[in-house]
Amino acid sequence: MDAVKVLDAARRVPITPDLPLRLTIDGQGLDPLAGMVILLNKPVGVTCSHNDSGPLVYELFPDRWRRRVPALSTVGRLDRQTSGLLLLTDDGDLLHRIISPRRRIKKIYRVNLARPLNGSEGAIFASGDLMLRGETKPLAPADLSVVSETEVLLSVTEGRYHQVRRMFAAIGNHVEHLKREQLGGLSLPADLAPGQWTQLSKIETESVFADST
Repeated sequence: MDAVKVLDAARRVPITPDLPLRLTIDGQGLDPLAGMVILLNKPVGVTCSHNDSGPLVYELFPDRWRRRVPALSTVGRLDRQTSGLLLLTDDGDLLHRIISPRRRIKKIYRVNLARPLNGSEGAIFASGDLMLRGETKPLAPADLSVVSETEVLLSVTEGRYHQVRRMFAAIGNHVEHLKREQLGGLSLPADLAPGQWTQLSKIETESVFADST
């Protein structure tokens, strides 16, 4: 522990948030303590579920984590064909703070489209009048930033079912690739490859709530 061998099995070890980094057993750090927050670069093809068929996000972590109490859960969902920033936590209060509609936490997606933009998309999404098929309430205003004629960054504050894909379908386009790059003030690290994950500090976790209401 702290670069010194622990030879007394009765030695009392203070439980601090950084304990998994300070104490190792057979060269391996302890599992994160309760209250952990994990940032995963979710790859395409895995599902945010405990029980669905096919590859699941939980299979990207040590198998024993699936038996943790309290359970590790995804903070919201990304569909099977969407990649990018996904948080997981065993802190139920934190999870509900992040997904609460009252917080209006922005989510930024990189969107690759099947057809070129026609120039009207930004105004339509920002209007607050766009209605998705099968719904009775229009979408909140969303911000669109053009990268190229077939690529955009889209910032939304809601989390409706397949929202981004349905938004573009509503205006006659089709999403070919979708990646979430930012959640609140937290961005997907450029050096975190698909399928890789990192544990967040308290300060990093709180950055999710930057600029939220």
